[in-house]
Amino acid sequence: ARNTTQKHIELLGQHIAAYESTAATKVKATEDPYILQRGVMYRLHTQIQEENNNRQDMIAVQNSFSTFEAHVLKTVQTGLGQFAQVLSAQADQQRAMYGDLAGTAQRVPPDFEWNSFVKRNGNLLIDPNGPPRSIDNVTFPNQNHKATQPLIAGYLETKGKILKKYDAGYFVVTPAKYLHEFKTDNDHSKDVTPEKSLYLPDCTVGYLDGLKFDIKGKDVHSTISKLGMSHEYAFKARTPEEAQKWWETIRSAAGQTTNDLPEKSAPSSPVESRQTGAAYPPQYAEKETASVVHPTSATHPTSALPAEGSGYATQGSGYAPHGGAPSSGVERAPGQY
Repeated sequence: ARNTTQKHIELLGQHIAAYESTAATKVKATEDPYILQRGVMYRLHTQIQEENNNRQDMIAVQNSFSTFEAHVLKTVQTGLGQFAQVLSAQADQQRAMYGDLAGTAQRVPPDFEWNSFVKRNGNLLIDPNGPPRSIDNVTFPNQNHKATQPLIAGYLETKGKILKKYDAGYFVVTPAKYLHEFKTDNDHSKDVTPEKSLYLPDCTVGYLDGLKFDIKGKDVHSTISKLGMSHEYAFKARTPEEAQKWWETIRSAAGQTTNDLPEKSAPSSPVESRQTGAAYPPQYAEKETASVVHPTSATHPTSALPAEGSGYATQGSGYAPHGGAPSSGVERAPGQY
């Protein structure tokens, strides 16, 4: 009824608008706003009458529900009264029965049910006296494969790009010829994600000067490397022996080596620079800082530093005579920076 009334109200509005826009035009008898107005009043009256009838029907249903609920409550009350009468008649017998039930329940031990359950299902329960699992006792396929063992691993210091100061980090050279940097060597605190990764065959390694050496290449995780740009990274070890191990391992996997000295290194006195140690940051003071060379790295050839003043250069080794120019600036065929 409401929808019908609404349609005729909209129809009245349309024809009144048409009447006002074309007052001089003849209007059909069926479209006369007066007729339409009376039609709206008829349908509105019918709608209101139906709504009132529906309201009265709902009120009648509500009243009948009220009577029905009162009847339900009266029936429940009658039943409870009869039940109370039965209990009163059998009070003595039931008092004795309930006393026997309570006494028997009080004599049951607290662990009676649990001990029976454990006895029936002991093979399904966890032994509380058994040891917990340990990751040291877990094995999985390819756990000790040679590709997963680092050629060398330990802490090195790298120079920052902005503050230009050295900060320590945990570095690893893998058999896949990547140099990865991590914040720590802990595998348990969070998922291991490298801070930077250099693919050494695409990198150029500079000359070792005591504790320092440089690597020029692209960080595969960096946005700059995706644009084809490379960066020069400055590294510093704690001792000359560690620096020599790191430099030899990296040089054996790198695409190129040069005789370029690290930044701010004096080429006339490499001995003094090698004898100068670098203090590790306090946060790594208690850690084992000595680099560890994996046995698989023994397959990579290493060479010792030439004696000072020997006056010769080893071609392709990246070493230069003391105070002199190198005989060859590139060890291998030029690769991609």
